[in-house]
Amino acid sequence: MDEAKIISVDVDNVEKESFFCYKSKLKTPGYQKKLTWLKARFEEGLRIKILYHGKRSFGFIEYLPGEYAWRAVHAPGYMFIHCIWVVGKGKGRGFGSQLLEECIHDARSDGMYGVAMVTSSRVWLVDKPLLLKNGFVEVAQAPPSFDLVVLMFDQNAPDPTFPTDWEDRATRCGEGLTVLRSDQCPYIEDATLAVVNAGAEAGVETRVVTLQSAHEIRDTAPSAYGLFNIVYNGELYSYYLKKGIVKFLNEQK
Repeated sequence: MDEAKIISVDVDNVEKESFFCYKSKLKTPGYQKKLTWLKARFEEGLRIKILYHGKRSFGFIEYLPGEYAWRAVHAPGYMFIHCIWVVGKGKGRGFGSQLLEECIHDARSDGMYGVAMVTSSRVWLVDKPLLLKNGFVEVAQAPPSFDLVVLMFDQNAPDPTFPTDWEDRATRCGEGLTVLRSDQCPYIEDATLAVVNAGAEAGVETRVVTLQSAHEIRDTAPSAYGLFNIVYNGELYSYYLKKGIVKFLNEQK
């Protein structure tokens, strides 16, 4: 396994180290909103670790106590991973496992039940094979493509869980096109704008709702991802920016 250096990002160095994503776009609204969001989360126990090999950064991991997880999941007592990402030539070199070990070490040191994460076989989240390879097991599923995976330290601890009222959550959005978004991911700003523009092109007014807290996401988001949800006429259309949304909207008329 290649040697790598892992840097911890906190409130004191985040503006210097960045948070990996959008580091070449520091002045964009997406970056600035994520930066503001982060500064409020560090006091809740959020941690970011960036992996360097030589002078280049190849990946990162972001995690925090499950009570504060910005996903539609109930995971008190667990360390919860929001994101883990390895890019480019960093793939296939064991960097993802090294980042996971950082989180696992911190969770054990903090006396937690274990480590949990929501994965997906589609986009915007890591798929579960990396986690399964590192000892995680699947404990729950949610539509359309989500798995809740756990590395358990205490076998007597309760499993983290997904909600079961996904259809009701979407129905509460009402008629028309609704985007429920948060500032946890810097890519969501452009994705939201793209949906609003698609709605305008199709002649459909779009309502944007900003989810302001982990509690709000846990209790109201119509997808397990939680951070970004496109709902049309009370049904979840997607939790990521899909191609063909204008065509879809025009076909619904």
